[in-house]
Amino acid sequence: MQLKNASILVVDDDTDVLTAVRLLLKPHVKEIIPEKNPEHIRSLLQQRAFDVILLDMNFASSINTGNEGLYWLRKIKELKSEAAVIMITAYGDIDLAIRSLKEGAYDFVVKPWHNEKLMTTLQEAVSPKGKSAGSAAAGNGQSATSELLGESEAMQDTLYKMRKVAPTDANILILGENGTGKELIAKAIHQHSLRADKPFVKVDVGALTESLFESELFGHKKGAFTDAREDRPGRFEAANGGTIFLDEIGNISLQQQSKLLSVLQNRQVIRVGANEPIPVDVRLLCATNVSLADLANEARFRKDLIYRINTVELMVPPLRRRGKDVLLLANHFIEVYASKYMKAAPELSKAAVDKLVGYHYPGNVRELQYAIERAVIMADDHVLDARDIIFSPIESAPAEAALLQETNLEELEKATILRVIEKSGGNLSKAAKELGITRTALYRRLSKYDL
Repeated sequence: MQLKNASILVVDDDTDVLTAVRLLLKPHVKEIIPEKNPEHIRSLLQQRAFDVILLDMNFASSINTGNEGLYWLRKIKELKSEAAVIMITAYGDIDLAIRSLKEGAYDFVVKPWHNEKLMTTLQEAVSPKGKSAGSAAAGNGQSATSELLGESEAMQDTLYKMRKVAPTDANILILGENGTGKELIAKAIHQHSLRADKPFVKVDVGALTESLFESELFGHKKGAFTDAREDRPGRFEAANGGTIFLDEIGNISLQQQSKLLSVLQNRQVIRVGANEPIPVDVRLLCATNVSLADLANEARFRKDLIYRINTVELMVPPLRRRGKDVLLLANHFIEVYASKYMKAAPELSKAAVDKLVGYHYPGNVRELQYAIERAVIMADDHVLDARDIIFSPIESAPAEAALLQETNLEELEKATILRVIEKSGGNLSKAAKELGITRTALYRRLSKYDL
């Protein structure tokens, strides 16, 4: 889902906060509902569904400890809401905010927040992998492992390795194409580790700008930059004692890599604007859709950092290599979305089964999930036929990817680059952005393929 299609509920007894959020989000979302009184949450959720709930940690009461926010978070979970809950907290409540992650919150934002960061967090929350992460949160009684369905040899091999390395404190690099479930693997590793009762903090580092990278990961001191109105801990401090998951690690710049390497080597962070180091004890999990061979290119990624993040590597197989796992997952999603939309779960016809099994899934599990959700919503019958299964046209991988697979990756990459450049009208900056690489990386590939 795109943010522009999202319905958002904001619950905060501070009128200024409600006004600020409404003005910020109104141009970017389908609907925003401000609410001062948390007592109205139950009736609001009974009347309609929300994609995201922004929930304050503190409300006016005789005891102002942040427990009010946790109380209402539990109530939202009891009501079986599918909304991703993002807690709004002040610096002084950071420990309670971390506790909220274990109780099922998707994420938290610290007041005063950066508008850019809040928008990024909301976009992640409404994305498929964001919703998967929210539904698999340890605190709400659900396990990420239960979402990792798969009986194929490829998936069973991945799950076996995951269970072997999870109880250790080894840093793990999770490799795999977009949409394969890398974040679910990371959550399952945390839940099977000795740090399971400690925080699990996820950061999409690939989405952080140069200006936000240090502040978000390592924190900042009051006055360090224009909007730094108070001291703020970073995500490494928030994850202290637990696990930090750095998603899209392959997309960070060499300068960002250098800063991250320093923290991992010294096991301490220095907040922006400060000099005093703060010790951190975290288990590091990273994920990327970039191949290990590409990461080994020192023009793109530091080898010393690869060794730091890659004590053990896990490869999550693409859906096209998982055989009849497709049907296992399809039936799982049918049950999930039939329940969500309060419909009887339809069955798959033989033609629908053949279509599902015969497709190559460039978008992997995420694409299958979208197709099944759409089919369940539109179904008028108790049987889903082949015509009801419509795969998304937005997936950019060509149909021949199923045939090329891993045997001819260079030709596939070359063809993809040419197609995207043509689509972008020769604009290399635009093409690089669509390909998910830097302009410099695109130049290297053009030179490599003599284009």
